[in-house]
Amino acid sequence: MTDLSGRQHRLESGSYRATVSSVGASLRELTFDGRNLVVPFEADDVRPSFRGATLAPWPNRVVDGKYSFGGMDYQLSLTEPSRRHALHGLAGWLDFAAVEESSDRLVLGATVEAQAGYPFRLELRVEFRLDESGLRWSVSALNTGSLAAPFGTGPHPYLVAGDGRVDGWTLELPAESVLTVTEDRLIPLDLETVEGGEFDFRSSRVIADTFIDHAFTGLRRDADGVASVRLLSAAGTGVGMTWGDDCPWVQVHTADLSDPAISRIGLAVEPMTCPPDAFNSGTDLLVIEPGESASAGWSIHAI
Repeated sequence: MTDLSGRQHRLESGSYRATVSSVGASLRELTFDGRNLVVPFEADDVRPSFRGATLAPWPNRVVDGKYSFGGMDYQLSLTEPSRRHALHGLAGWLDFAAVEESSDRLVLGATVEAQAGYPFRLELRVEFRLDESGLRWSVSALNTGSLAAPFGTGPHPYLVAGDGRVDGWTLELPAESVLTVTEDRLIPLDLETVEGGEFDFRSSRVIADTFIDHAFTGLRRDADGVASVRLLSAAGTGVGMTWGDDCPWVQVHTADLSDPAISRIGLAVEPMTCPPDAFNSGTDLLVIEPGESASAGWSIHAI
């Protein structure tokens, strides 16, 4: 019988090992010298909290599941019932098939079929590649329908710096601005500077008891246009994530849960091509014309 998280694809290169589950093209495990770099889950588990999932054709939330596009109004299924939003796209529960596979590289494919609320058809390809520098993970979407399609993407790993929990880890997040949200439903409000505030992690500092579930932008980048997030444990081990200018946003979440056994055991770092509710705001929303494609990528490495 197939595991509940789908078929298991194992990759290795040097000191890195990864396991990808076919349901949601999900990064189930990633280790370096046996040390977890992401919060794993068991192969026969129903994947918890979008842990490691590939998000498409939108990341984050569409408020109330409602949006207008191309002169038409649409209603998506509300997949975040507690807040009444459409959460993290449609790909998270698709069973992706292996298109190419080797010991250090995997390409998975699936189709987002036209449906109520999203009458657009996309062919998705998700690539995972391991080498001596870590894991490279990318998404491409080809519009095989007859209508222009709104699109956004991103990953959903929960990074692990080492022993302990989020509270004891040091975060470096090179973002100048944070998108404020309502407390109850996390509906986007205003873009504000992080200068001197609780979300100012431009210089690395301990997360402590800070609650974060926000999107950030205004990312400082190196000469090659690469943004980097670094997460370090008290022992000096850590994990880093990098991405290019195809993702001008990043969602960060301290994974606060009601169950203390699993609360704040990893830090979600989600580079995104667009902010929350981009289907309504239009901010950085990608539009894929019929026959055309869009892509984005990111990397995870040990520190």
